[in-house]
Order: sequence, then structure tokens, then C-alpha cells
Amino acid sequence: MCNFRIGHGYDVHKIVEGRRMIIGGVEIPYEKGLLGHSDADVLVHAVMDAILGALALGDIGKHFPDSDDRYEGVSSLELLSCVSRMVKEHSAQIVNIDSTLVLQKPKVAPYIDTMASNIANILGLAKSQVNVKATTEENLGFTGREEGVRAHAVALLEIVSGGRSV
Repeated sequence: MCNFRIGHGYDVHKIVEGRRMIIGGVEIPYEKGLLGHSDADVLVHAVMDAILGALALGDIGKHFPDSDDRYEGVSSLELLSCVSRMVKEHSAQIVNIDSTLVLQKPKVAPYIDTMASNIANILGLAKSQVNVKATTEENLGFTGREEGVRAHAVALLEIVSGGRSV
């Protein structure tokens, strides 16, 4: 008997001066960066929330609160590794992840493959199981005005028969 679970993740971070622009574990050359307690990797945060949602384990704020100094400045890929362990602890396996970045600038097309590879590597997946795409909003809204970046992600997980109930 198959037990599939779908989770959706969403995250947004403000673009500010004096921070690095890290998306999908890639530092993108840009004059501004994303504001957040950790490295503010909006893509990885959305992916983590999608996985946690599929496992019915809440969200990243529950597991990695911004009130906890241990997570200040931490690499989101490190946090993704913790989420990967949760997948295993719940006798689940990730079938695939699909994600979308929404931003006007910087242009991220040259980095998409590396972002997908970074996520796949941390989660122990084949690159073909992780899709990353990006779009602009044609200068509309806060992303179009270059005030922030947002990301959506969907994760499909299979709970192995006989595994811990989630």
C-alpha cells in the first residue's frame, strides 16, 4: 500500500543593503542581499517548509526559531540537512520537489542548475528529482519593485509501509 503526502512551502525575504544574496545555497553577486536571522535563503526555506508540511511537522519557524541564537547566520543548507534527517526518522522518502523563485533581480538563470544540485545533494536525491525555476513579475508588486524575493515549493513524499505514523 502506498502512502503519498504532498507539502507546500512558501517563503519571502526583504532585499536590503549590507547582506549577501544567497539563494539555493549559491552566493549570487549582487549589491544587496536578503534580510533574515539565518542566511535568509528563501528557496531552501520554501523547500524545507514543503517537506515539513508533507510530514505534518509544522514549519521551519517551529523547528528553527529566529529567537534561537544557534540559527543566527547559519547556512540554510545545514538546516535542510536536519530536515532530511526528519524525513528518514519518519520512514519517508522524497519522490520529488518542484520550486519557483519570484524575483525581478538579480537574474538567477545561470545559477539554477547549481541550486537544484545543492538541494538534491543535501537531501540525497538525484538531480532529476529537484526542479528549480524562476520568474519575474513584470515589475509588479514588491518583487517587481525589487523589494523582496519569494519562493514556492511543493514536495511529494512517500511514507514507507510500516513506518512511523505522521
